[in-house]
Amino acid sequence: MSTPSMPAGRKPRADAERNRARVLAAARALFVEHGEAVQMPEVARAAGVGIGTVYRHFPTRQALVEAAAEHRFGEILEFAETDCLREPRTGQGLRRYLRHVGEVLARERGLSAALAAAVGSEAPRGETLARLERAVGALIEQDRAAGAVRGDVTVDDIYLIVAGLSGIIRTGSGEWSRFADLVFEGLRPRPGRSHPGRSHPEHSRPDC
Repeated sequence: MSTPSMPAGRKPRADAERNRARVLAAARALFVEHGEAVQMPEVARAAGVGIGTVYRHFPTRQALVEAAAEHRFGEILEFAETDCLREPRTGQGLRRYLRHVGEVLARERGLSAALAAAVGSEAPRGETLARLERAVGALIEQDRAAGAVRGDVTVDDIYLIVAGLSGIIRTGSGEWSRFADLVFEGLRPRPGRSHPGRSHPEHSRPDC
């Protein structure tokens, strides 16, 4: 009498997910270290899988670069939604967010360069971008309620600041943490000065 077998496909699916995670982790580490010079065979060797496995999950090098960057954006989003929004009375959410973004971009300049070379932009897209915008908007409201930021600060303003951080980090033209501190001081309310809301033109999105 034969014994019941595992439902078809269960183990292959689990193995496939593990392999995909290994490839993605190896690719991200390589892009961080070597930037746009990384090629698919190097990723396969680093992940300990065959080149066919890499292409099965990421049919093009561009797809792999985008997936590695998406993983980074997801981690930044998680930080914004958890750590930065955890203590709404502190008024430090935006400062913590900007410093975290700066730390990630400074640590992973190679990945930013690989993404820019592959798709012509370092910005998140789609649902990740929408969720980041919502999280940043919530941080603005949180800090505004705590009296920590001006009433006219918008999500586009924060993206402009991130663009400045990205440019400083990419070109090595200054100390990004000093820039972040100075800009944040400029976002603080000024006694006796009102800041009505205003509309902004559309800006291209920076790294996050």
